Amino acid sequence: MTDLYPTADERELLRQAAAAHTAAVRESEAFLRRLPEVPGPADLAEYASLLTREEQTRADRQAAADAAGLAIASLEAE
Repeated sequence: MTDLYPTADERELLRQAAAAHTAAVRESEAFLRRLPEVPGPADLAEYASLLTREEQTRADRQAAADAAGLAIASLEAE
């Protein structure tokens, strides 16, 4: 039988995943604040790395949310 409510551990993992995602987004914001007017190759590489981290932490957060019983069908309008 499936429990209707997540365990305390699942909720804590979800909180940690959300915090990691928040930190990744803040790092991207900090990068964009210091981005020069004309980005160079190193800037593009750093941005790509930051976006990859954001996407991974978002996926981790979603997986933790699903495990905690917060799965949603879709956010897209039909």
